[in-house]
Amino acid sequence: SYSIDDWEESLSSLKITVPRDLANGLINNKRKSYKFKFQKIFDQEAKQEVVFDSIAKPVAERVLAGYNGTIFAYGQTGSGKTFTITGGAEYYSDRGIIPRTLSYIFDQLQKDSSKVYTTHVSYLEIYNECDFSKKDPETNGVIRKVTVLEDSDRSIHLKNLSLWQANNEEEALNLLFLGDTNRMVAETPMNQASSRSHCIFTIHISSKEPGSATIRHSKMHLVDLAGSERVAKTGLGGHLLTEAKYINLSLHYLEQVIIALAEKNRSHIPYRNSMMTSVLRDSLGGNCMTTMIATLAMDKRNIDESISTCRFAQRVALIKNEAVLNEETDPRLVIAQLKKEIQDLKDELALVTGRQRTELSQEELLRLDKLIETFLKDNDPDSTLDVGADMRKIKYCFSYMKQLMNHSKISEKQLLSQDISEGKDTNKPGEEEWEKRKELLRQRDNEINILVNVLKKEKNKAQGPLQLNATSADSTDLKQSPSINLEESQ
Repeated sequence: SYSIDDWEESLSSLKITVPRDLANGLINNKRKSYKFKFQKIFDQEAKQEVVFDSIAKPVAERVLAGYNGTIFAYGQTGSGKTFTITGGAEYYSDRGIIPRTLSYIFDQLQKDSSKVYTTHVSYLEIYNECDFSKKDPETNGVIRKVTVLEDSDRSIHLKNLSLWQANNEEEALNLLFLGDTNRMVAETPMNQASSRSHCIFTIHISSKEPGSATIRHSKMHLVDLAGSERVAKTGLGGHLLTEAKYINLSLHYLEQVIIALAEKNRSHIPYRNSMMTSVLRDSLGGNCMTTMIATLAMDKRNIDESISTCRFAQRVALIKNEAVLNEETDPRLVIAQLKKEIQDLKDELALVTGRQRTELSQEELLRLDKLIETFLKDNDPDSTLDVGADMRKIKYCFSYMKQLMNHSKISEKQLLSQDISEGKDTNKPGEEEWEKRKELLRQRDNEINILVNVLKKEKNKAQGPLQLNATSADSTDLKQSPSINLEESQ
């Protein structure tokens, strides 16, 4: 038995009571009651409309605002996952989350006339760890195998996944029904129409305001997982056993990812273990608003699976995603705006100058060359080079003068290298000049000595003995002083 308490505003509690089996006198110490808390609990009589308003509508609103969203259903076979996600085919009121989400999204797009929206849909099926895409509606079947690729930013790309534009609700529903028609379904002891593959229906929305270069991209994954089942209980065999192995294995890897994300100090998240966890990397612990629906089959024979599903759902609730607004600048619009701005500036310049702005002709270039050469040859410091207010001519003059300077520098380097190659020593003329000056200084010293001796003789002839002695002393001093000067000069 089970009971639901909704006395709290933000949480609901589920209590499951399991009577102990005391058959054959054996003591059973197993727990008798289990209690779990969730954000919302729906009983068996809950309508599809109530489920959509509580679960899918808030996520769809965030997707329309530019955020990523994911809704996936988890539970054992026959617990109602496909009915909740896709819906029943007998009554219109049994429509599931996907049809109601499509109807709500296209209704909101028609009401919002302030932006331009583009909508695409894709249908991905993961069967036995292989991805398949529903491509062409005319082929009515599975066409191409999808492969998972990862770029340098660790973003996931699905190669060969068909992305079809849907302009209205009818086109999107036709693609959904085509995918559901070709989905792998088989009868098992647990369910007459058991889904044997995982289904990921994705809605891609792009929005842009008129005249703006910013585009918002968002996507909404609606995932219907295949149900887990215990092979020992169902007694499956053959092909159904192989399918059950792959289903249970992929769900086991999904649980490993959830456990790793719930641990705070975990550095490695095993996304690559399975195809499903690789595709849902953003939805699990990434840039996405993710909601999980846990479906329970409250029968006595399935009570263990129901308790296990509740525990798994509580582990998922511990994960915290960080959804951010997905905006980017359209490079094509930026280029178009820049081209338009350049053309407007050209038109304004032509209006001011009275001439259409074109490239400089060959005659104008030759005239500028002559003006530059005349300006460089003019020795008047007050001379100016007047080429007008045209930036094209000014830039050409700077470029031409730069070429002349580079040419002159190259010529000087060539002359210098030529002198070095001929073996000329640049210091030699200086040494020769120094030797010439020293030789000239010696000659001057000799001339001064000769003049001093001549002067001495003449004075001795003209003066007396006393005067001769004085003259001799003077001449001696005179003789000594030039010799000292000569030695100091040498």
